[in-house]
Amino acid sequence: MGLKFFNTLSRAVQEFAPLDGKRVGMYCCGPTVYDFAHIGNWRTFVFGDLVRRHLEFKGYDVRHVMNVTDVEDKIIRRVRETKTTLREFTGKFETAFFDDLKLLNCHMPHVTPRATEFIGEIVALIEKLIARGIAYQAADGSVYFSIEKYRGCGCTYGQLLKLNFDEMRPGERVASDEYEKESLADFALWKARVPDDGDVFWPSPWGEGRPGWHIECSAMSMKVLGESFDLHLGGEDLKFPHHEDEIAQSEGATGKPFVKYWLHGAHLLVEGKKMSKSLGNFFTLRDLAAKGFTGREVRYALLQAHYRETFNFTLDGLTGARTALVRIDECVGKLRAMGAPNSDSARLDSPGQQRADSEIGAPAALAARFTAALDEDLNISGAWAAVFDWVRETNKRIAENSLSPADAAAALAAWEKVNSVFGVGAAAEAEAPAEIVALLEARQAARKAKDFKRSDEIRDELKAKGWVVEDSPKGPKLKKA
Repeated sequence: MGLKFFNTLSRAVQEFAPLDGKRVGMYCCGPTVYDFAHIGNWRTFVFGDLVRRHLEFKGYDVRHVMNVTDVEDKIIRRVRETKTTLREFTGKFETAFFDDLKLLNCHMPHVTPRATEFIGEIVALIEKLIARGIAYQAADGSVYFSIEKYRGCGCTYGQLLKLNFDEMRPGERVASDEYEKESLADFALWKARVPDDGDVFWPSPWGEGRPGWHIECSAMSMKVLGESFDLHLGGEDLKFPHHEDEIAQSEGATGKPFVKYWLHGAHLLVEGKKMSKSLGNFFTLRDLAAKGFTGREVRYALLQAHYRETFNFTLDGLTGARTALVRIDECVGKLRAMGAPNSDSARLDSPGQQRADSEIGAPAALAARFTAALDEDLNISGAWAAVFDWVRETNKRIAENSLSPADAAAALAAWEKVNSVFGVGAAAEAEAPAEIVALLEARQAARKAKDFKRSDEIRDELKAKGWVVEDSPKGPKLKKA
């Protein structure tokens, strides 16, 4: 069964067939660095990371590009308000974004182009559009993309969603980076410098100015991945006008298909409502960390719903994520205690070490069910169901004492393959203070002297201090209660 995605371009689930065999070019719309990314943004970025991880799990060679939008209307307004330079202002939010990306255990993209570093490519792309008669310079010195001329040359505007040109409110042109979705108007490719821009401008054949938001992504993606590439990801709010304009600009300039598969993630609600600072349900990762939640708990919560379904993010859901991760961590911890995966005793090809799936917690079945679920347009609920069935079966076998070290190693290896895609990592090991370690050593000494009363007293003392002792064939282990 092959890998399938819902392609927004075709409005259907399609078999994934890259343009170049096993090589995949993947572009994800990245952050606009005027503030800290919020939990709605992070749903999209974690979704993109899941796509990349599953492609790599399937053996594809992925080139992952995520742009950084470091010049656009909101950024210039904030630069003016804060009386700082463009780079000083955007730099702190860019750094925070990549710190957060790491906290959520997302793979770092292979290329992270900044819009301000691609002004030459942007200007060249606009020049192509002017030469083809699809773009024009207006009286104010700005350059606009002509939807009428684009459609007049036989091209389709409205590939990602059906647009009713008769009912949409017409407008001659819009200079704003983000305009009303009901508006059908020529959009700015290059914006002539105005006093409010301050020092944010560059020279161009049309005078001093700066690029529009839409043209930035076209220029960066095609420079890094080529004029045609495989995957473009983003939130569903970007379908129109941003992604539709990307297609028009790119295909208008090259005459070639721009992107083969478009994947869009659905909106996120917070506590059942649209996220808003006035409602008190607007969360950044910093806000959630201040409430005591970890990056892996947030990641797990964001991976609970199918990417095309609206997801209700709640603090109760985060608490549930913590509980679910503890279930997995405890099972994995028992497997690690039973047998090291690289030890000679764990070799499944050794004589007498072959086991049926039913005898070892079904590691092969876990991998097969997990893969089949995610291959079907990232069926995340089916993939997690496979994991928790495996946890239940594995715990049952451990309780029955029917797992050998080799069996435990096989089960652990199956989980680690799955976790390479889910990316929820492992529980952080809490480092015990010296006094706790000393108590553990005293307990061991008491056990060795067969003073079990004293041993039990020390165990109770450790528990009172927030530590649990887990005895295993490899010796006692301290765990934060």
